[in-house]
Amino acid sequence: MFSWIQQVVTVSLFNLKNLPARLGSSVSTVLGVAGVVLVFIGVLSIGVGFSSTLSQTGDPESVIVMRSGTNSEMSSGLGLDETKLIAQAPGIATGESGSLASAELFVIVDVPKRSTGTSANVPLRGVSPQAFEVRGDFEITEGRAFEPGKNEVIVGRGAAAEFTGLDVGSSLEWGQNRWTVVGIFDTGGTVEDSEIWTDAKVLQPAYRRGSSYQSVHLRLADAAAFDDLKSALTEDPQLNVMVERKADWFASQGSALSGTIYVVGGIIGLLMGFGAVFGALNTMYTAVSARTREIATLRALGFGTMPVVASVLLEAMVLAALGGVLGAVVAFIAFNGFQASTLNFQSFSQVTFAFAVTPPLMISGLIYALIMGFFGGLFPAWRAARLPVSTALREVA
Repeated sequence: MFSWIQQVVTVSLFNLKNLPARLGSSVSTVLGVAGVVLVFIGVLSIGVGFSSTLSQTGDPESVIVMRSGTNSEMSSGLGLDETKLIAQAPGIATGESGSLASAELFVIVDVPKRSTGTSANVPLRGVSPQAFEVRGDFEITEGRAFEPGKNEVIVGRGAAAEFTGLDVGSSLEWGQNRWTVVGIFDTGGTVEDSEIWTDAKVLQPAYRRGSSYQSVHLRLADAAAFDDLKSALTEDPQLNVMVERKADWFASQGSALSGTIYVVGGIIGLLMGFGAVFGALNTMYTAVSARTREIATLRALGFGTMPVVASVLLEAMVLAALGGVLGAVVAFIAFNGFQASTLNFQSFSQVTFAFAVTPPLMISGLIYALIMGFFGGLFPAWRAARLPVSTALREVA
């Protein structure tokens, strides 16, 4: 066993020391693998960033209540009396203005994107005065909060960065009203950073919604009170509602899109990976052909078949690993934190998010690079080891 390992180490070190002599083909392999890993990580970072944004929306004490059987806030509907009953349920925290329950309205408005100038669907949310206390991580970062009863709006930082005309002081026309942007808010990177907020009682007549709402957002006095709250609301004969923790609800909202992104990213990565494997095959076949005499000499000196196979494989995987590291680093620099927006098919509105190149994603890219290197070096390595010594010497003579 020691002799076999010693042979692998000896031949591998010999091959690696001679890499500069094959600089052109080696660099080509490294860059090919790096390109595949860059695209692989870049595409999947969209799904990771989108999922992260949705999963961060809400904490164990944040709850959303909607009409039973609905699959989005837009398709939900609650009357004024129903929202009052919901706000009286047990387990809800209280604040300066009473029960921390915010009855809310959700409509879609057209706002141009900064990048393309094309119109996109942006959520305009009407909230109750308690909304700011219900969201424990809410903060006005620029300007001020809107005044109840006025045609004023505040804009999430994600929406302000992604869409035009949403700067503080801007004036916009939606529905039957003209609105003034008076502030920018931050909820800590949640979905709600993609929204525009105003007073629900001003939004209702602007869109002819009467006294109706679509959801009630609650803050629990304690996370453990969720089960009691859910039982009280779902068993009340005067109500027909569903009760979910906000983190669970919003995570489920984006599962379809995230799954699509991962599938598409996997297919793109697989197709490009085939190209990289063929590139590595070409490089390693060329390298093996150029070293036919060296390999034959090693075989004649008593080096076994498997040490030769292992050494050529190791060389291919070292090149692939270098490409994987390069691709992962470039992906992190180019994509991590990059702001973008996409359509949430559940609400038919834009969600702003940041690409997320996480350590697990970079490790996945490196593993994929090593897999490409293994298959790119396997067949050339086997050919080199199986080539009869006499034949190899005659080929070069």
